[in-house]
Amino acid sequence: MPRKSFVPYMNSLRWWLRRVPGLLLLVLTLLPWACTRKAVSFNSTPEQPAVAVVVADSLTHTSDSLKGKPSLSTARKVVLTKEQERLAKEAEKDAQRKTKKPKKNVFLGEKMKRAYVKSGPKGRNQIIEVFYFLKYPKPASDYAPSHYYYDTKKHKIFKLAAIEDEEPNLKILHGPYKKLQNNKVLETGYYALGTRHLRWEKFDKNGILLTKTHYEMGFPRDANVSYYGEDRSLINEVVPYVNGKLEGEYAKFLVNGQPEWRGQFENGRRIGIWTKYWGFRSRRHFEYQYGESGYDPEITEPELLRQYNRNAVLIFDKEKNYDHRNDPEAVDKPSATRRPGYTPRPVRRAPTKVAPKKR
Repeated sequence: MPRKSFVPYMNSLRWWLRRVPGLLLLVLTLLPWACTRKAVSFNSTPEQPAVAVVVADSLTHTSDSLKGKPSLSTARKVVLTKEQERLAKEAEKDAQRKTKKPKKNVFLGEKMKRAYVKSGPKGRNQIIEVFYFLKYPKPASDYAPSHYYYDTKKHKIFKLAAIEDEEPNLKILHGPYKKLQNNKVLETGYYALGTRHLRWEKFDKNGILLTKTHYEMGFPRDANVSYYGEDRSLINEVVPYVNGKLEGEYAKFLVNGQPEWRGQFENGRRIGIWTKYWGFRSRRHFEYQYGESGYDPEITEPELLRQYNRNAVLIFDKEKNYDHRNDPEAVDKPSATRRPGYTPRPVRRAPTKVAPKKR
């Protein structure tokens, strides 16, 4: 190699040898930084590659997009049958339906109204009776021993055997009953269509239970009931028993369903007024008076208080000293206390018998 061409080569070699240590140190310093991952900010936009690679999105489909943009919901729509749609709607209604509140002022399916009466002296000793009566009148049972009514004019509760004519001021008791004195309960129970029903309890002034009786539409639950015929559709006699002893309302009926006798037992003895009926339209014939309490000696021969003729006319009253039993006109006298517009029922006559024609 000529000397002149070798000299520049040697000069460049010396220049590189003087700078190699510095370059080597620079490479070793930058090597750890080059091996770390590059942090990308969320606000920055990455550079687009030179060649775009199209990758299909597995979460969205053409049907799940709106104008080329993904919709908010990518759930696939399920096609339901009409039966499934109906069941789904019913389930939704059941979930949204609120629990029905019990109807107020309804007892045994009958609407009623609330009322109260006061009796006795004013103050703590005054007796208050809270009860309900039928909002719409209904016919009472003929077999019930007695019926309880609320007189809207006199503001009192009456116990009657039956009512011949319609009296708008008499309301049939129906629903809960409570008797109070000095804010203490003396008696509780239920009425059903004017008769005592379910459990009745009596308490003294100290709240101690005295008696508890279960009734079924006026009769004690333990009463002995006899019927006419095998179909047991017509009642013959109802003998009340409570704890094996005669206690409560007694009733005796005829075959036509009309009452024959009505009365009351207490402690196994007859008490109060016993009524004998004519046997039609529940009309009274005789009223006899027995003792006031069943714990007194029983009266074997009761006293006649009142007597009525077949037309429901009073012909004898012991308290009023009224006696027309020996008067033939009074015995057959029709009643003058009939409601306006009353017309007597026509008497049905049997058709006349016609003799068959001779051939």
